[in-house]
Amino acid sequence: MKKAFALVLTAIIAIGIFSGCNSGGGASQPEPGSTPEATVPSGSQETTDTVPSPNASGTGGRTFAYCTSTLNNPFMKTIGDTFQQICDENGDTLIVMDPQYDQSKQLSQIEDAITQGVDAIFLIPVDSDGVKSALDIAKAKGVPVLAIDNPVTDIDLVKANVSSDNYNAGLLCGQTMATDFPDGAKIAIIDSPTMQACVDRVNGFFDGLGDKKDKFIVCAQQDGTASLEKSMPIAENMIQANPDIEAFFCINDPTSLGTIAALKANNKLGNIKIYSVDGSPDAKAVLKSGELALTVAQSPVNLAKTTYAETLRVLDGEEIDMDIKVATFKIDANNVDEYGVDGWQ
Repeated sequence: MKKAFALVLTAIIAIGIFSGCNSGGGASQPEPGSTPEATVPSGSQETTDTVPSPNASGTGGRTFAYCTSTLNNPFMKTIGDTFQQICDENGDTLIVMDPQYDQSKQLSQIEDAITQGVDAIFLIPVDSDGVKSALDIAKAKGVPVLAIDNPVTDIDLVKANVSSDNYNAGLLCGQTMATDFPDGAKIAIIDSPTMQACVDRVNGFFDGLGDKKDKFIVCAQQDGTASLEKSMPIAENMIQANPDIEAFFCINDPTSLGTIAALKANNKLGNIKIYSVDGSPDAKAVLKSGELALTVAQSPVNLAKTTYAETLRVLDGEEIDMDIKVATFKIDANNVDEYGVDGWQ
């Protein structure tokens, strides 16, 4: 079994996905085959996936900086690629900066962007707290910053936090599980409680179980740090200690892929349903093979589109909502072909 486990681990790690994770709200599910629209909470500015003209103020050719936490992540890279496409189409310049998860390097890069005279900064912070000193400089210099995916703690230093609707993602997982197990089930949860996005997902999941919540017995719940490598042995320990587990709620797709590997190694995969969040290409592939019951999708494409559109409104002198949510929606075996497995939506 150990040999099989090692082989599965090697194969799964080769997939190499580590997806974004953030905060919550409540959004509708778009139709398959369409690009899901961005949504925001009631009372905030309406956002869609339509990008306004860069010449809304009679100007053009702006310069933006995309200061991400890493580009060694398909989710973050897709956001950057979408920014590049939009800027190319609208005559803007995009400067891309990759600190490779180094907080001090990111601080320097943000300062460099400000020195270069960018009109605005699209930011995925390495650390929500640790980015403060650079945000102080940006505010003092009058350079607007919009945080994406990972909200910053000092919200007065950014124009908006733009994130996926993570509460809704968990809610949809809970609702689907409650439908699949009308009489309840013995379940396990692999979460990541240090990340607010993941906390929102878990809260949404329990709310999604609704009036059937008492029928579901959580026999194990543990922090998998939202990573494949950490989650795989955790899942194995859970199923060995609780051989009658019927379902897993996994906080993101890397966690679910690690769980799938553990179940495969223990010949349990066909007996246990797995519910996940992200909508990554690799998760969609295992949906097609029947190894995953559900992934509730984020859209890095719409995160970028929404951030760009809201940034133009800021530069035009408009007030925008501080907490902007982008829709999350279900992808399962019934509609995965509509979204495809070759890339993010």
